[in-house]
Amino acid sequence: MKKFIPYRALTLARKEIYQYLNAPVFYGAAVFFLLFCSVWLFYFQRYFSVDQASLRPYFAAFPIVYIFVIPVITMKSWAEERKTGTVELLLTMPFSEWDLVLGKFFSALGMLTMILLLTLPLPLSLLSLGSFDAGTVFCEYLGAFLLGASATALGLLLSCLSKNQGGAFLGSAVVLMAVMLVNQLVFSLNLPQWLAQGINFFSLAFHFESFSKGLIDSRDLAFFVLSAALFLFINTRVILFRKWK
Repeated sequence: MKKFIPYRALTLARKEIYQYLNAPVFYGAAVFFLLFCSVWLFYFQRYFSVDQASLRPYFAAFPIVYIFVIPVITMKSWAEERKTGTVELLLTMPFSEWDLVLGKFFSALGMLTMILLLTLPLPLSLLSLGSFDAGTVFCEYLGAFLLGASATALGLLLSCLSKNQGGAFLGSAVVLMAVMLVNQLVFSLNLPQWLAQGINFFSLAFHFESFSKGLIDSRDLAFFVLSAALFLFINTRVILFRKWK
């Protein structure tokens, strides 16, 4: 097994970011993200009629929009490599499995972070309309970043398991919809508490709720970090299995 060297992962991530920036699909995903969240806030949530200095309704849209945006970002990462046959070339280069996986992960997460930064003008434009809690807004953005990191790691794993971009997008969207919205199913059903807690544990959106309230719960923080690490680890095992297959 080749040794993991951090700068190799960063080099690969930089190459991947250049490819993202030259792909129109990324800009389409960014525009969709910004429009969806804005329409959600001002039309569906009727933000101005609520008359509350809170961005919680705005961030409530993030788990939903991630279902569509993250598969767009991650679908090409591994599936396209397999389709074009360049994955074999990558495996013969002096990169370890962790170099490859983290390079893909850092680039995809970097693009998602760019989209999150593009959302900043909206809350900044609302600051003059009320007394917003800066700490709460920070927690909400931190939660959105961690939620995105875990979902991105999952999307990359599903892309690695797919043979083409279409399958990667569809599979990621379906799985993300399940792990994002399963807590809504629990909310609507009268389930025993132990069963509801067990199901909610696997819901990414459920662990995001504390951040959306302005609270940093160490359990939710650990969940996002560990789940992302688990998905990335499984990704390396899949690559290692294919290398020696």
